[in-house]
Amino acid sequence: MDVLKEVPVVILNGFLGSGKTTLFRSFLAQSKKKDISICAIVNDMSELDVDGELLGSSEIIEENEGILKSISSCVLSSKLGLAKLDKAIQELLKTQDPELIIIETSGSCHPMPLINYFKDQSSVKLTGVFVLVDSLMFAHDYNYGERLIPMMQKNMEAGKRDITNLLVEQILFCSHLIMTKTDRIEVEKLPEVATYVKQINPLASTHSVVFGKLSIESLFELQAYDYFKVAQLIKELKPILETEEQDDLPYDIESIVIKDDRPFHPQRLWDVCHRYLDKRIYRSKGFFWLATRDKHSMLWQQAAGGISLELIGSWRSGIVEREDHGISEYEIQKLKEMLLNEPGRFGDRHCELTVIGDKTQVNQFAEKLKSCFLTDEEIELYHSDYQFDDPWPKNVVRRING
Repeated sequence: MDVLKEVPVVILNGFLGSGKTTLFRSFLAQSKKKDISICAIVNDMSELDVDGELLGSSEIIEENEGILKSISSCVLSSKLGLAKLDKAIQELLKTQDPELIIIETSGSCHPMPLINYFKDQSSVKLTGVFVLVDSLMFAHDYNYGERLIPMMQKNMEAGKRDITNLLVEQILFCSHLIMTKTDRIEVEKLPEVATYVKQINPLASTHSVVFGKLSIESLFELQAYDYFKVAQLIKELKPILETEEQDDLPYDIESIVIKDDRPFHPQRLWDVCHRYLDKRIYRSKGFFWLATRDKHSMLWQQAAGGISLELIGSWRSGIVEREDHGISEYEIQKLKEMLLNEPGRFGDRHCELTVIGDKTQVNQFAEKLKSCFLTDEEIELYHSDYQFDDPWPKNVVRRING
């Protein structure tokens, strides 16, 4: 009789913007290059499912869309999220033959409900719970980690639960600590961050990763997750976390989606980001275009105090409008036919952003972002080839707040 194979599962956990998707994309690329059969589950608390779209654009998933399951509009550790997770895993096991399943959680995901779920599974085996620790965020918001435990203790005394609790508990439950963005803080300060983080969970192995570079082979060397080590922790936290399992968006985190066909005014966007972006805006991400750069689709990624803008493709409208498009008349005609079905005023160009942050701040920042779209008068100027001021650097952009 054949023994049922337990498929190993690795969870990538960590707060919003810690680098989970970058690491996930690296694993996908490696699996393609090394012919390793993996399946992917990605959780995005926003309805836009930006991370799912980014992973879906990778070569391996374009070849077989069945290996990716996206779970959006809820956090994976909620009861709704766990039900969707179970369904996704069962579908993957029925339709694919994975050597490994990798799960990317949303940043507000608590690890304990996931660990409890996998403890009772027989067809899959949890082998790694990675928590990605954003070194830059720890430097800015917690004085390189020094203030994290004192802030947690203050919350406990006041009976308060916020993202500080979440960060500490994500570290407590992990089997592996992954320090990310280590290239963006002072070299001499990195051991300081690591020391404070290790005080929370000295049993976890610690690694430093830059630009998502971690060998996929190392995931197959992991032992089964040690549930015994966290048994007492689960016992202590379970009564507190049971109420959070009912909440699809816990920790006073709110998510707002911005959709518009208009481009951003580059100077106004620059000014708003400098004036109104602070640590209470945990994450914003999505796709957009600038009035000064209307040929390219751009990816907006903001976490903590940093924003990166990346060119990720060309708008069909931009290709059609170019005289030196370099493609055949037949292809141009097909693109024009596709553009006839676009509802926007600018062809397929559009902006879709999700803003995630503290409920007290997220609405204000979202409204300020909306104020950066071109007005009707500015749209007329745009159509007359007016040159708007654009302070953003011309290449791939990264701006870091001080």
